[in-house]
Amino acid sequence: MKDVVRLGSGSGFWGDALDPARELLERGELDYLCFDFLAELTMSLLQRQKIKDPQAGYIPDAVQCMTEMLPMARERGTRLISNGGGVNPKAAAQRIVESARAGGLQGARIALVEGDDLLGQLDDLVAKGIPLTNMDTGDDNFAAIRDRVVSANVYTDSTGIVQGLEGGADVVIAGRVSDNAVYVGPIAYEFGWTRDAAHADRFASAVTLGHIVECASACSGGMSSRFAEMPNMGGVGFPIMEFHRDGSAVVTKLPGSGGKVDTFTVKEHLVYEIADPANYLMPDAVADFTSLRLSQIEADRVRVDSVRGKGAPDSLKLVIGYQDGWIGECMAFFPWPNAYDRAQKARQTMLERFERMGLKADQIQFDFVGLNMLHGPAAPLPSANDANHLNEVGLRCSVRTRSKEEADKVRRAGTHLWIMGPGGTSFGTPMKPRPVVALWPTLIPPEFVRQRTEILVA
Repeated sequence: MKDVVRLGSGSGFWGDALDPARELLERGELDYLCFDFLAELTMSLLQRQKIKDPQAGYIPDAVQCMTEMLPMARERGTRLISNGGGVNPKAAAQRIVESARAGGLQGARIALVEGDDLLGQLDDLVAKGIPLTNMDTGDDNFAAIRDRVVSANVYTDSTGIVQGLEGGADVVIAGRVSDNAVYVGPIAYEFGWTRDAAHADRFASAVTLGHIVECASACSGGMSSRFAEMPNMGGVGFPIMEFHRDGSAVVTKLPGSGGKVDTFTVKEHLVYEIADPANYLMPDAVADFTSLRLSQIEADRVRVDSVRGKGAPDSLKLVIGYQDGWIGECMAFFPWPNAYDRAQKARQTMLERFERMGLKADQIQFDFVGLNMLHGPAAPLPSANDANHLNEVGLRCSVRTRSKEEADKVRRAGTHLWIMGPGGTSFGTPMKPRPVVALWPTLIPPEFVRQRTEILVA
């Protein structure tokens, strides 16, 4: 029976670097390598893919990672955990099984975890009196968007992952489990935790550590306000968690890898995307971040202990994605001298073209790249004289419309600037209209959610 479980963070998002994960597998002496691929909007995008192709809807990176790493992982006794199944974990699991068979890995066990997709249960939830109130806006008129819904996925806990590991899985692939569940699951499995009051602090600690490492290099130097102090970030080391039976843990990284792990980098990610730090609500537990202690025990090794918390909350977050119009977009750049005046003239010309083309828009947004694109109206604009001395200024126009045809007028108006615009105007490739998928987050009782775990054998 283990007293310490060693887990590596293999990914923080869909598109993250894969080479740090391979290094962890090669040199990390890991029990588990865990991958977080999902964001809230990702689920709606994947659902759109699945509508077009019933065999799509999972994260391609997840299948690639599991397929490429499975031979070495089996040799090293490392088990792979991922939420890369997206909205179609069954198809993802089947692809991994097929690849394992083709690679001569007969007998490899792939655990498929489902149960988060509630798209087919929405009407039943409404019929049973669940209000589905938008928790961000307070809007309770869900009926107004019902016919435009494309996805509905609930954040589930690590129960299905534990069941997969109990079934001897070499790989566990799930859908929309919580980000930290891919770490909580193997920890709870290894230590045999039960979901009772006696283990509330332990689950809270696992949730906390999972939160710290779930975005990979974000706790080893990535996104740091101390960016100038972070060495070799192009070769950054993804974090390793050494979780102890008593609920304490050490966060570290591979020797010689880039970045740093210190109490400050851990704190920076500890406060990332949280609301009440004393009540960090996750499906497995509610963690109190104000209770923990951090200590630098040596270079690139931070101890986390004394985490307190409570059992699972009495509701789960359900994120509903729905179609909400289209975006048309274009961009152009203007050189010195008089760069700002050129950009202003292009803005005026675009508005005149929109009027002549009869554009029907819900919202029109212009940003001056280099002046206010990131901070918007909160950014103090320089005087026109100062702005005209800049080497270059960009103009981005984005328009929200109800139809693809209206959004395409924005692309066309942008191309009109090629000749109608000020002298010296420069362009990139015209941008195609893209659909808007808006999110409707709400809360539902846990009893409406049933996870299902199946073991597939290569």
